[in-house]
Amino acid sequence: MTGLVVCLAVLVSASAYGVLHRRRSGRVRVRGRDGGKRLGAAELGQRLGERATLVQFSSAFCAPCRATRRTLAEVAGMVPGVSHVEIDAEQRLELVRELDILKTPTVLVLDADGRIVRRATGQPRKADVIAALGEAV
Repeated sequence: MTGLVVCLAVLVSASAYGVLHRRRSGRVRVRGRDGGKRLGAAELGQRLGERATLVQFSSAFCAPCRATRRTLAEVAGMVPGVSHVEIDAEQRLELVRELDILKTPTVLVLDADGRIVRRATGQPRKADVIAALGEAV
């Protein structure tokens, strides 16, 4: 009987974690830890966009990173003055640590001055990225 109770407790806990993780993954949100941090052309290896920049941290074997790359490139192509920069997290570990990047893909939305205004972990939806760009401009 005790084994059954433990099994049910583990199943309920795992299910709750899975639902919470799925709801949070890909959501573009403000993070208090990013306040005041700025990235420039030196850190990114490219110039900032005129209005905003979408910075994607990826890794080589990350399947959601490929889909995120397509989404961000499409958004950058649709919205004038927005650029997309992809950074290989394995090659830029110092920047990953400085910005507290914990998983890939992670997307940072920068305003025209390079200040981080939004962050998404996981694969973001196109509508969420466009809405975040509206706040960055």
